[in-house]
Amino acid sequence: MSKDSSASKEEEYAGWDDKMFHEKAKEALDNKNYQKAVTLYEALESRYPFGDYAAQAQLNVAFAYYKNDDPEAALAAADRFIKIHPRNPSVDYAYYLKGLINYNRGIGFIDRFLPTDSSQRDPGPAKDSYDNFQELIRRYPNSQYVADAKQRMIALRNNMAMYEVHVADFYMRRKAYVAAVNRANYIIKEYQRTPAVPFALQIMQDGYRQLGMDELAADAERIYTLNYPAGAPQANYKDEGAIQKVWDAMGLDK
Repeated sequence: MSKDSSASKEEEYAGWDDKMFHEKAKEALDNKNYQKAVTLYEALESRYPFGDYAAQAQLNVAFAYYKNDDPEAALAAADRFIKIHPRNPSVDYAYYLKGLINYNRGIGFIDRFLPTDSSQRDPGPAKDSYDNFQELIRRYPNSQYVADAKQRMIALRNNMAMYEVHVADFYMRRKAYVAAVNRANYIIKEYQRTPAVPFALQIMQDGYRQLGMDELAADAERIYTLNYPAGAPQANYKDEGAIQKVWDAMGLDK
């Protein structure tokens, strides 16, 4: 920020008490002017670090950063609030907010090559979000945010499981059959009762057949038929996944 800009801000804020900063920042937040809200909450905290609105400003600035598409700053602000105010009545919201931030992260380089299927994105932020919500539930089982967190965790787990299907399918298409069936077995073990399971069983059938392990292929087929007598779910696992798209885009086969 330039000296002239800093001076103009000082003039604008002249005579403002902490309540005025709080009201103006809240107004900016309500009007979805998130950058202005960030500026005002930071100004409030720097000028009145021990004032009545300081703690609320530290929490609200995390939300403002989140809405302003600055997830790293939002996570840092939420973590800072948790560290400074571990017994604040709103600390459960800080944990919930961390989950939300990571829930919506992961849009970057790789997504330029992806369809809208969120299960094909990098699962790192999804895992972080799942862990954030899990920590919220463990620490504050009676929090008003628990119900929503649980629903999001179900969606996250399903997406993480389907990501593993895309990875296994990638291995199948590259004829890495051992890696494919190992990944499918991992899905069966770690992601039971998710929509990914029938796809994993299909991959196991195909992979074991390609490896000449007909007995294991028959076992996978038997389990599939027993649990899914109506046949395959809506889609087949064989579609062009994220990993292949990135591989092709980077020219790794050339």
